[in-house]
Amino acid sequence: MKLTSVTAYAIRTPPPNFGGWYWYFIKLETDSGLTGWGESAVLFSLYGMDRGFEALVEGVFARYLAGQNPMNRDMLTKLMYAGLSSQHSDYFAGGIISAFDIAMWDICGKHLGVPVCDLLGGRYRSRIRTYTYLYEVGEGGDLAASASNWSTNPKRVGEIAAQIVDQGFTGVKLDPLHYAIPGSLPIGPWEITIEAYDRAERTIEAIREAVGNRADICIGTHGQITPSVSRRLARRLEKYDPLWLEEPCPPENVEEMARVARSTTIPIATGERLAWVHDFQRLFAAGACHYAQPDLGSCGGITAGKQIAALAEAHYVLMAPHVWGGPVITAAAIQLDAAIPNFLIQESIYKSGGFFDEIVKEPFRWENGDLLLEDRPGIGIELDEAKLETYRV
Repeated sequence: MKLTSVTAYAIRTPPPNFGGWYWYFIKLETDSGLTGWGESAVLFSLYGMDRGFEALVEGVFARYLAGQNPMNRDMLTKLMYAGLSSQHSDYFAGGIISAFDIAMWDICGKHLGVPVCDLLGGRYRSRIRTYTYLYEVGEGGDLAASASNWSTNPKRVGEIAAQIVDQGFTGVKLDPLHYAIPGSLPIGPWEITIEAYDRAERTIEAIREAVGNRADICIGTHGQITPSVSRRLARRLEKYDPLWLEEPCPPENVEEMARVARSTTIPIATGERLAWVHDFQRLFAAGACHYAQPDLGSCGGITAGKQIAALAEAHYVLMAPHVWGGPVITAAAIQLDAAIPNFLIQESIYKSGGFFDEIVKEPFRWENGDLLLEDRPGIGIELDEAKLETYRV
């Protein structure tokens, strides 16, 4: 079996844009007729490369994968890693390699007629616990409205949290500093105002009052604040017993993140912008996180995800894979989650439905807070190419 061609899709999502404004898929084909789907988590739109994504994918395929056997996926992923990143962890290169890696795992599972989790060592679970951002769901809800509420309307955020928990979610997340951050030059991390601290505290208090002990609260900051801000914020929020404080400073400096971790009782979660096992090795060695959040669309795919999970297990770190993108990353994460002992919770784009359902042939099944593992071979989903063409950039 040999790889013969690749097709790349840069997709512009329709409103409400949950999961992002752009998704980036690839379809790998073989001479045996089997195909595999992959997805990148890198936001190529930020690099002005929406259309360039397709040319980039075709170039990488021609140089590293054309004519190769996808059963040798580990070697081929290493080959791309060495060639594209000069053997240095890199988020941008990781996004391209991750998409190819996921697609090769998909092909191998289909070739052997089994879900990818069975190739990773078998199953620890068939139900995958999920959490979601506090989206303003229902009529009139969109991504911008949801984010605006996080720091400006604590009462409404509490109401949304209660609605989502009533539907079965046992974890909810938001960035209570979203509108306190400048979002412009100079480049962060930033200090925030006393008013922003107060608003954040009122928001988390409103959520805890609304959901009680029925759900965990996950606090994101998108790595935009200084370590000193994180320490001050954590002192205010510890009494609401959040599950984690995410990316308490930018990801470059693990020593500073470790100082934050030592200063608070709130567990630290991080990893969505890290790539390859080496970045996570430095993170764990420094004692900088309690929950690892690799994104299989950028960390190096399923291959790297399995390595990161094994390394995390040795450091008693639990896995909470990040998802901000489309259904292929979600499907790949489900396979990893099922096959590792140290799984905690999986990020979901609400119930992994909505626009997902429009572009997949068979939708995910979400039930009482969990995504359900299917017995379909490969990563378990197929994309509808006719629908992808409709939304292609």
